[in-house]
Amino acid sequence: MNPPSSSFLVLLYLSLLFPPNTITGTSHATGEVGVLSSSSRWIVDQNGRRVKLACANWAAHLEPVMAEGLDKHPLDDIAGAVRSMGFNCVRLTWPDYLATKASIASLTVNESLRRLGLVDSADAVAVNNPQILNRTLMEAFKDVVSTLEIHNIMVILDNQISIPGWCCSKFDGNGFFGDEYFDTDEWIESLKIMAATFNSSSNVIGMSLRNELRGPRQNVADWYRYMQMGAEAVHSMNPTALVILSGLDFDKTLTFLYDKQVELTFKGKLVFELHWYGFSDGGDWENGNINVVCGNVSKNMLARGGFLLEQGWPLFLSEFGVDIRGNNPGDNHFLSCFLSVAAELDLDWAIWALQGSYYIREGQPNLDETYGVLSWDWSKPRNTNFLQRISAIQSPFQGPGLSNRSLYNVIFHPLTGLCVLQNKMNRKPVLGSCAEYEAWNYTSGHNLVLKDSGLCLIAEAEDNEVKFGTNCESLSSKWELITDSQMLLSTKINSNGSIVCLDINPDNNLITSSCKCLVEEGSCSGESQWFKIVYSNREESSSFSKLLSV
Repeated sequence: MNPPSSSFLVLLYLSLLFPPNTITGTSHATGEVGVLSSSSRWIVDQNGRRVKLACANWAAHLEPVMAEGLDKHPLDDIAGAVRSMGFNCVRLTWPDYLATKASIASLTVNESLRRLGLVDSADAVAVNNPQILNRTLMEAFKDVVSTLEIHNIMVILDNQISIPGWCCSKFDGNGFFGDEYFDTDEWIESLKIMAATFNSSSNVIGMSLRNELRGPRQNVADWYRYMQMGAEAVHSMNPTALVILSGLDFDKTLTFLYDKQVELTFKGKLVFELHWYGFSDGGDWENGNINVVCGNVSKNMLARGGFLLEQGWPLFLSEFGVDIRGNNPGDNHFLSCFLSVAAELDLDWAIWALQGSYYIREGQPNLDETYGVLSWDWSKPRNTNFLQRISAIQSPFQGPGLSNRSLYNVIFHPLTGLCVLQNKMNRKPVLGSCAEYEAWNYTSGHNLVLKDSGLCLIAEAEDNEVKFGTNCESLSSKWELITDSQMLLSTKINSNGSIVCLDINPDNNLITSSCKCLVEEGSCSGESQWFKIVYSNREESSSFSKLLSV
């Protein structure tokens, strides 16, 4: 058993390091956003202001049918941890049977755990969350939602599966309409029950109709038929909730929407979702040239569903994830590429996963979730460096209502999660928090110019620090994006054509060095030289202190 915890000290520190709602337009507090809707590709509040979803997936669909981790820490502490780590939203999963099977929904938490032989977990819940031990599973689910509301955390209810258990397999009987456990009438009824149950919960801002449609029965015609029925069912019970539609092939593709949209009786509430993991790209991240692979998978993501943004539809990347311990080379490459795409497209997203462990998963009690942002015992972040890296995409770069500024450029470094700024003390180029305002202009002449200053970024000798200067016609002030990744900023440091790339040294100082991974494959790691030029229109955040690497 675990003793009760009054707070997560490390997470409180993180809340000071990465305070939520400090960037104009983030709208982390659900009390500020009210009813959400869609406006072209953006999710907006009642004033038409961009609200960016930066969510964590919290599983509650496995055999115990309750939110994971309540045996490890008090519910209020876990909700506080979500906020402290900078997330403004939880994608809370649930199975059909929670809504449609009274024999499950009426079980108490204690009964549910003990029927699975999880006696230690039941005893631990009695210590950490005694108030829910004898609550029914549906009541406990409501308690999670209401506690998240107290912490101003938005909730998306995600129908993960029909019969409680781990998701997903092509042949688990839960994959597509008409499968063994996927009764379409029961599914529609479950959506209606959950939509009605949480109609008055102001922080439940959306419902995801079904997770990762898949399997041999999947087909486009039935997708349109049943997803439109599900969307109308949710709307009939909760006309204010966003309705989120997933794709086919484990939610990896929405290509069929390119030429034909869904037909619904309502407007202004529709959002589409995709999933993207490094393992979805096969073995490319382990075996290929990372610049080529990043370029290819980025284009593939646009073809699979990113085109919806250009067509004027919101796209929610409702699952992405990596081994957060940081010791998987393929995942590490993927993460840097993913962050660059998420920043460039300014995506709404949800990481898999919040949970550091499970009561039981695939027959194994207390299984460690290496993709979880929390540690196995839920007491601290699994990797604080990871939290810094994703902090840059937790707030919007652009969107309606953020400011009256015209678009400018931000230079994002996905390996660190930081951006290129000017140190106001010594006027040097440095890496610092992307929450800090720094407007660049990447010109048609390939200069990187600080807007309204006349200063441009200039390289000196190889392995030397870069500087600001006014000679913006020199060779060493011209920065061209090279390789398929379009993230290597290269320049010539002399007239004989020697090319170097923008880089960082071990102290995170900005330097130039020989361009990495131009042709090498496999183990070549050149992400220190990856810089993504992003568009933004947000205002300066005066309350967010700089984190400068000086």
